[in-house]
Amino acid sequence: MRFGHLLSYRHWQARVLMWGAAGAVGAAAVAFAKIADVAQWGLKRLIGIAPWTPWVLAPAGFFVIAWLTRRYFRGAEGSGIPQTIFAIRAESGELGQMFLRPRVVIGRVLLAGAGLFCGGSIGREGPTVHVGAVIVNSVGRLMPGRRFPGQRHALVLAGGAAGVAAAFNTPLAGIVFAIEELSRSFEERASGTTLTTVILAGVAAIALVGDYTYFGQPQVTALASRVTPEVLVVAAACGLGGGLFSLLTLKTTQRLPGGLQRLRTERPALFAGFCGLLIAALGALSGSLTYGTGYDEARLILEHNAHLPWIYGPARALATLLSYLSGIPAGLLAPSLSVGAGLGQVLADQLGQPSVVPFAILGMCGFLAGVTQAPVTSFVIVMEMTAQHAMVLPLMLTAAVATAVSKMVSKPLYQTLADRYAVIPEPVVLREPEVAPPAS
Repeated sequence: MRFGHLLSYRHWQARVLMWGAAGAVGAAAVAFAKIADVAQWGLKRLIGIAPWTPWVLAPAGFFVIAWLTRRYFRGAEGSGIPQTIFAIRAESGELGQMFLRPRVVIGRVLLAGAGLFCGGSIGREGPTVHVGAVIVNSVGRLMPGRRFPGQRHALVLAGGAAGVAAAFNTPLAGIVFAIEELSRSFEERASGTTLTTVILAGVAAIALVGDYTYFGQPQVTALASRVTPEVLVVAAACGLGGGLFSLLTLKTTQRLPGGLQRLRTERPALFAGFCGLLIAALGALSGSLTYGTGYDEARLILEHNAHLPWIYGPARALATLLSYLSGIPAGLLAPSLSVGAGLGQVLADQLGQPSVVPFAILGMCGFLAGVTQAPVTSFVIVMEMTAQHAMVLPLMLTAAVATAVSKMVSKPLYQTLADRYAVIPEPVVLREPEVAPPAS
């Protein structure tokens, strides 16, 4: 009976389709990364030629991107993770189907790249989760046989996990992310479909760009593996920072004070342009450090023990919030890691540490855990991205403490944003699903 199943044409057709989908996710993640790199390189060249460029490019670019997003790519707003979480749910209905249209993620990739070129503080990893979910779900439609009710759930879950694995080159984190953040249930364990898709997406990405560690090979001493009081300070401080960022994001995406709320509701593209103007001001104030994903700044700290200005972390966090509020496609994961690296560096300086590198690594883990309230995903992502397996105990403790502190001040960010789709009337969601939902 088992041999008959293995020799079945339909069985192998389904497997080959899934393997192809996994490879496509890896290729899409690499292509997205290249688009992001070219966009950031182009902006730096422009600033080098004409330093005033962001003052024009950011407001005008955000205006156009927000208009295009609302007009042609509804559902591409924000990071893409809340849309993916909502689409997994059985009750998501037609709105969940809309979030899984290929056109939505094509617009997300292109417009996010445009947002980076215009100076936005935007991550590509969260959007890649959405891209992976749509690719795998779309290929799943070609599978032989009738689609059963739970198939979309399994395919979207596998695709989202593969997106994380391919974007960060962190296969273990992709699996953990699927369980802890996307499904929020350890009863829904990583199935063979999820495991296979994650692994093959990672293999495809490595085949295209080679094996690498996302943040290089930071050098830390053996003392970095110890749990000290300073570790607890960094964990609590970054967890509080991440929790406050999450709280502020949830509050401001729901309602803004007076005139700003009317502007966002009645003239959303103009509101996006205003956000772009503020982002240009932050860039000028920080010496152009807040533009882009934050990858270069974090790597400077980790690989070169660089000491960025103390204002870097808060300014990057504010620029990320404004990019998200504007209504353009804008991920939060990479900027959050960069904010954490900046905060960890400042705390290391204040605590009189000889090297800021281990504290920057802990800061990345703590701030990400504070934002997402997903402790296992946070420490696994940071551990895999920096290849600091010796720091596993401090990282685990940092993630746990930061999550506990964050829960005191904020609800879970992505789950709360996803929950709002279930209570918003569909016509309102289609207008502005993530940027300006009505008060609940």
